[in-house]
Amino acid sequence: MFEVLVYLYETYYRPDACPEPEALVKKLSAIGFDDEEITQALGWLTDLREATEELSEKANPEHAIVSTGIRIYVVQEMDVLGTEAVGFIQFLEAANMLNPAQREIVIGRALAAGESPVTLEKLKVIVLMVLWSQGKEPDCLMFDELFFDEDEEGPRLLH
Repeated sequence: MFEVLVYLYETYYRPDACPEPEALVKKLSAIGFDDEEITQALGWLTDLREATEELSEKANPEHAIVSTGIRIYVVQEMDVLGTEAVGFIQFLEAANMLNPAQREIVIGRALAAGESPVTLEKLKVIVLMVLWSQGKEPDCLMFDELFFDEDEEGPRLLH
């Protein structure tokens, strides 16, 4: 499923630039993705769209960006996310890369991914897809954080 999501992100600038579902399924099949992966990814994206719409209807725009509250994770969330993913989500929120509403969507989509625990790499894809679905483009620093490979040896270069 995650390979399909990454392909969609890399291929289509915005979600509304994607072809209609039937055409998209045919295109993804022709590229070589299997039917189960395609079905999971498109279902996951549909649920993402619905979650985004639901939260945007409920959220007060004045409170969506700034929150002084602390998010407490229940045991089931910790089991699925793991401490590394929770730490990364907290980092993104503290750095103002995610607002509280986006954080909740990321958590919900991570729980819906069907993996326990969700790897940090997959969580980064989830964050990217949440922002993509909202038409938001991550800034350069966020891109660096989302795509930096921690297995690379040597210092990070600025060029």
